[in-house]
Amino acid sequence: MSASLAILTIGVVPVNEALPYLTENIREDQITHISLLGKMTREEVMEDYAAEPGEEMIVSLLNDNERVYVSKAKVVRDLQAVIEVLDQQNYDVILFMSTAPITSLVARNAILLEPLRIIPPLVASIVDGHHVGVLVPLKELIPSQRQKWQVLENPPRFALADPMQHTDAQMVEAGRELIDSGADVLMLDCLGYSQKHRDLLQKALDVPVLLSNILVARLAAELLV
Repeated sequence: MSASLAILTIGVVPVNEALPYLTENIREDQITHISLLGKMTREEVMEDYAAEPGEEMIVSLLNDNERVYVSKAKVVRDLQAVIEVLDQQNYDVILFMSTAPITSLVARNAILLEPLRIIPPLVASIVDGHHVGVLVPLKELIPSQRQKWQVLENPPRFALADPMQHTDAQMVEAGRELIDSGADVLMLDCLGYSQKHRDLLQKALDVPVLLSNILVARLAAELLV
């Protein structure tokens, strides 16, 4: 089978979480992972991607296991440049694996999957009529999350649960807070959340739990035939 996939990320992302789904139809050696910032030092990132005053910022995880706020415009510029290179290398699918508010990337040959275009309407169709509780890692992300989930029939609830800082008990408590406020489906919308977190919450709270990175990985796998 000759299908090939390029996974494009901004920073450090646990791509291995998605591999079991992506390799259902293709071999792992047919998958390439490119990280824009993942191999750079923090100093290099800040030199190249620091935001100017008043410029919109996005957050990403670096290889020192710490987050950084960088210029959205500069990141988008260089992501597009990477896509243009990949597009000439005959990849069938380019998966932009990120929850950042970015929808302006373009590929001319490959199928480009942008989670922000795909996940909200997909989740809205799955949970039609239900009340969604969204777990996010940082308070600063809630405004963009509110805009992202406007497609839901019922306005979502939000709670903070940082997969890098919070214990399992704190994660469960955040989920329970959402359920107590009326949510009957939980959404884990950060690439730091793993299948482990999904299973933990689903078992402890007995509600459906959706994991955004796995949803988009399953979709990508369907295209790799």
